[in-house]
Amino acid sequence: MKQKLIENEGIPGYLLLILAVISGLAVANLYYNQPLLNEICSDLKVNEFTANLIPMVTQIGYACGLLFIIPLGDLYNRRRIIVVNFTLLSLSMASIALSGNIGLVLASSLITGICSVMPQIFIPIASQFSKPEHKSKNVGVLVSGLLTGILGSRVISGLVGEYWGWRTMYYVAAVIMFVCIFVVIKVIPDMTINYKGTYKELMQSLLGIFRQRPDIRLSSLRAGLCFGSFLCLWACLAFKLSGAPFYAGNNIIGLMGLCGVAGALTASIVGRYVRILGVKRLNYIGCSVIIVSWAIMFFFHNTYTGFIVGIMLMDVGMQCVQLSNQTYVLTSVPNASNRVNTIFMTTYFIGGALGTFLAGFFWHYLQWTGVVIVGISLTMVSLLITRFAKVLQ
Repeated sequence: MKQKLIENEGIPGYLLLILAVISGLAVANLYYNQPLLNEICSDLKVNEFTANLIPMVTQIGYACGLLFIIPLGDLYNRRRIIVVNFTLLSLSMASIALSGNIGLVLASSLITGICSVMPQIFIPIASQFSKPEHKSKNVGVLVSGLLTGILGSRVISGLVGEYWGWRTMYYVAAVIMFVCIFVVIKVIPDMTINYKGTYKELMQSLLGIFRQRPDIRLSSLRAGLCFGSFLCLWACLAFKLSGAPFYAGNNIIGLMGLCGVAGALTASIVGRYVRILGVKRLNYIGCSVIIVSWAIMFFFHNTYTGFIVGIMLMDVGMQCVQLSNQTYVLTSVPNASNRVNTIFMTTYFIGGALGTFLAGFFWHYLQWTGVVIVGISLTMVSLLITRFAKVLQ
């Protein structure tokens, strides 16, 4: 039987596991398109640059959802917000499957991005209601669920796209989101509301936090730049591997997502070490690992080994950067966890959309070399922020 959660009093293990699974299923909607871009190009008769707008628009939608929907978790019943969003997700995924032109795919992808933000309602739940000594570890468990969803989505969509067509993946996703509605109604308990006031006042308070806390702004920015670097890889990997010397199909491209298991496995471990190593040190480690991964994928860009090692290292580096910064901002203003997470994740996915766009642009002119230049440049800017911003830990 569901019982009301109390702040800092602990969260049941079964609920944490269910939230992690649903988080993975929800965030997967953002990434089904990446191994399928070549097939979408062919079916809808568009070029690579136009097809690359699909993941970019999805990321922009996600940023909009983070900015305008996630703060509602401090103001309204969270279970109701989650149910509405999963309902819209089911409809948007079905719409993509039925689309006959790129315009409808882009519009539906925008809605998909907006409504896929529910994991960012779950993460503040884990932070707010876990016992203080378990907060970082429990946030790491949810992030592991997210990462499993991300890597699993690429593997599954690649296989489904190769053997049953890209539209089938979206039909399946629509059904999964529909089932999630009933799971949420059944298991998500009642929770205290963190804010009393109007939506306008809520957004004004969010803006106030943003203005008054340069540490939160810069922590979000350095993580967002690294996420942009991370998505540079996935935005153009399908184009790279489908050409010489690989000539890989959707199934092989999707299977490359399994390399990200390294990140999923290290997320909970990194969560435990945030308090031990400190945020700044983990950012130095994470950025350095990401830069090394790009160097490997540049010098060994004609081998599967280069990409496998590079992807594994990049996922590990991303967890060092994301978890350290997200844990810091969530614990910096605990009674406004949804609003703080909004600032962090909105900035994070704006960085992701920027990286996706720049990767597509530079791929068009410089192919893989251009993608590597963008990825390293974004990571270097993040590293410089950590080095020279005095307000950062």
